[in-house]
Amino acid sequence: MPSVTRASRNRPKREEIVRRLVEAVENELGRGTPYTELSVLRIAEQAQIARSTFYLHFPDKSRLLIAVADQAVQGLFDAAAHWWSADHGDGPAGVERAMREMLTHYRAHPRVLRALAEVSYYDEEVAAYWLDKVAGFVEVEQRRLEDEQRAGRVSADLDPKNTARLLAGMVERTISLHCHIAGPDEDPAMARALARSIWLTVYG
Repeated sequence: MPSVTRASRNRPKREEIVRRLVEAVENELGRGTPYTELSVLRIAEQAQIARSTFYLHFPDKSRLLIAVADQAVQGLFDAAAHWWSADHGDGPAGVERAMREMLTHYRAHPRVLRALAEVSYYDEEVAAYWLDKVAGFVEVEQRRLEDEQRAGRVSADLDPKNTARLLAGMVERTISLHCHIAGPDEDPAMARALARSIWLTVYG
């Protein structure tokens, strides 16, 4: 019985296992390995756990990718959601700050976010996760546009729902493409361009 107790104490806890798996995926993506080419066996080996242990915590690679990407995705949307819920008295400068934060956050997790976007095209579970995150952000935008419309600060002709969808898609895709083809030194100019487009779309 004492040996069982010692083994139990030495066995890594769930949090430690998940941390190792997340780090393993991030490290492999950082080396340039496409997520589609990462096998469960390779991920488990990199995390220094048995393949069977992987399946005790995640049913498949899709669920692991969601766990890896969740923090990055939330931080990306939080930066923009802060502006949408703030006072817009400082004009386009406030949007520009939010866009800079989003660019900085994306650059901290480029391969993870790129893998999420790629896998969401063919994996239903990952697609559902991603669409749910986007839908939550679109709802924040739509509510603010409706509030601004009721207050008379936004044109009555503006379609809040579709404008919110348009802006969310434009910002996410533009930042993804920009970070793929341009260096950080070009981020300030892109932040200004995005801020101007958003401001004119909403208040122009």
